[in-house]
Formats: sequence, structure tokens, C-alpha cells
Amino acid sequence: MTKKNIIGKVVSAKTPNMVVVLIERRKRHPLYKKIIRQKTNVYAHDELGAKEGSMVRLSPTRPRSKLKHFRVTEVMGEGK
Repeated sequence: MTKKNIIGKVVSAKTPNMVVVLIERRKRHPLYKKIIRQKTNVYAHDELGAKEGSMVRLSPTRPRSKLKHFRVTEVMGEGK
């Protein structure tokens, strides 16, 4: 079984070793057939030093704290 990698944008990187990542999914409405954007904020453990605005790849891991269940595996694009 492979782990699901997630790509998202860093919204906040103020605390050490933690970032808040915005994950955006696109879904078609079942009745009206319009495409809807669903957004979710995820807390992730960051040892790579991602900055606000950068695109990162996340992978699930064991719970590191009450909120952190992901870790940053790759910083794909630089931010501010």
C-alpha cells in the first residue's frame, strides 16, 4: 500500500518546525454539475525550512502532535 502524497501551498510558517498548508481540491457538484473548489488547512512538520507562498509536497506520518499528521518531504517552489 502506497502513501498518498499531497501538494499544497504554505499559508503560514511562523512557528518553528511547523507550517500550515492550504490544500485545494476540485469537485463537480452532483446535481448542478458546476466545479466547486474545496479548501482545507493542514498542519505539517517542516524540517526543510519552507517559506510562506511556496509549494510543498506532504506525506502522511505518525501523529507528531495533536494537529500535525503530515510532514514536508519536498519544497517544490520558493515563496516570498
